[in-house]
Amino acid sequence: QVQLVESGGGLVQTGDSLRLSCAASGRAFSTYTMGWFRQAPGKERDFVAAINWGGGNAYYANSVKGRFTISRDNAKNTVYLQMNSLKPEDTAVYYCAADRRAMNTNPLYYDYWGQGTQVTVSS
Repeated sequence: QVQLVESGGGLVQTGDSLRLSCAASGRAFSTYTMGWFRQAPGKERDFVAAINWGGGNAYYANSVKGRFTISRDNAKNTVYLQMNSLKPEDTAVYYCAADRRAMNTNPLYYDYWGQGTQVTVSS
């Protein structure tokens, strides 16, 4: 069992940066693929980024590639999402998720979810 808590969201302007953190509790954290998803009002929950258990492989949605960086520190049971060059279209609730299986982009495959943290980017 894994419990996830996101933090670091806020209100920023276009071009600003934020770093989201996801603190995990549970013995098996280091064996899980970790992902970030986001959901804007009235929209589907979309994949943002994922990282494998060892931290050696990462995958990004095309919309954030080159701007966002996912990383993890298994010793601290924490996964991060560094968000640079933020745009108004990045506005959403961002969710951290854990997947017992191989890295994927489908939220249905993720087993555990955090409560979400709001990111709002104004123009």
